[in-house]
Amino acid sequence: MGQVTVRVNGYQHTIGCKDGEEAHVLDLVQQIEEKVRLIRAMGGQFSESRMLLHVALLLADEGADLRTEMVRARAGLAPAAPAAPDPQLAERLARIAERIEGLAQTLDRG
Repeated sequence: MGQVTVRVNGYQHTIGCKDGEEAHVLDLVQQIEEKVRLIRAMGGQFSESRMLLHVALLLADEGADLRTEMVRARAGLAPAAPAAPDPQLAERLARIAERIEGLAQTLDRG
């Protein structure tokens, strides 16, 4: 079994993977670290868990966009025009994260 030591948001982690998949894991971690840098550039201070939540939201959003494009391609439709960058993305992500954290707290109390 392979292992890769990576750094995400300044924290070091050792990740187990199948032999030969080390480079793939490093590529995935690079994508995550790019999202961390993007979120940091937006400003604000985030806890480790909140930062990773924002990263997960960005990656999930990209995945949803890719799935939509795949459905369009399979249906023979032209690709959708790229959306204009959202200048309020950081604010929207912060509100989403706060709602998720509130739900998590409610579930923890229940």
